[in-house]
Amino acid sequence: MVKSNRATVECLMWHTSPLRGPILAAFVTYSHQKIFSMSVQHHKITEQDDVGQRLDNYLVKKLKGVPRGHIYKVIRGGQVRVNGGRIKAGYRLQLDDDVRIPPIRTSQPKPIVVAPEQAQHLENSVLFEDQNLLVVNKPAGMAVHGGSGVAGGVIETLRESRQAPRLELVHRLDKGTSGCLAVAKNRQTLASLQASFRAREVSKVYHVLVHGAWPASVRSVQLRLKRYETAWGERKVRVDHQGQTARTDFEVLQRGAAASYLQATLHTGRTHQIRVHCAAQGCPLIGDDKYGSAATRAEMDQADHHHLGLHAHKLALPYEGQILKLTAEPPPAFKELWGRYQVQAAPSSG
Repeated sequence: MVKSNRATVECLMWHTSPLRGPILAAFVTYSHQKIFSMSVQHHKITEQDDVGQRLDNYLVKKLKGVPRGHIYKVIRGGQVRVNGGRIKAGYRLQLDDDVRIPPIRTSQPKPIVVAPEQAQHLENSVLFEDQNLLVVNKPAGMAVHGGSGVAGGVIETLRESRQAPRLELVHRLDKGTSGCLAVAKNRQTLASLQASFRAREVSKVYHVLVHGAWPASVRSVQLRLKRYETAWGERKVRVDHQGQTARTDFEVLQRGAAASYLQATLHTGRTHQIRVHCAAQGCPLIGDDKYGSAATRAEMDQADHHHLGLHAHKLALPYEGQILKLTAEPPPAFKELWGRYQVQAAPSSG
């Protein structure tokens, strides 16, 4: 099937899965890089799936190719208006709202390529699915969001392979993290589940591989975390008394000669929380080139492995009047990574 218009040519090839029907074999959007300036636009909120969506996220979808930072700039400057008035980026759209979008120079993004093997892998990794919600066991090494000119992430792959553009991520996992990832099929489910995350009604349990012997006395880490940007533009998180409250509970599952296999239960959901909390105890995650020491990075290179020792093992969330409990077993690569260390049984907690 081939679709074409003035800006893009979309080429899709399909094959049939015996389990789940048609699966996208390849999807590439080829776009002209022509820059143009659009006129003022008015969008009426009539779709139920748009109701409750944040204004900034709505504009990101409408203004393809415009940097998110520029979108925030025009919102703060009052150029974007809702029902004729200035509005904040976090405003949640209501039915019949009139959204005014000013002239903005945009460009068609570079193509995002969805690989057929990734689409099939995700279909084979479905942990739960009904008419409103999809939960997959995300593979390590696959970003939840793709970028311009690179391979599509989880959400792009699912949208294109299923021809379901309304799919939205309920939460995020780092690119190197595997495990439970929830995807909403409509705006109502997305809003409900994200509210549960904000209210800390969701239980998240991770399996973690760290360098060193985890201190037996450390069963809970409560250190405030603050995001910052390095001089070279890398976004990171550090322990900072002015940061946000963050708590992680830890249990030692196994001990190796120079490493520990932990279970981590999150009580807050800060960016890179487990990774920074572990590094602060002198036990950075195996495979963590962002928060590991120079010695641990050298060990990674010498051992020729670059897998992050972090897996979202269990997810429990309020859904349809009950608690939906899901478990994703660690992938073979995670087990193989731990197998490189001399595993010893964890001592009894008594």
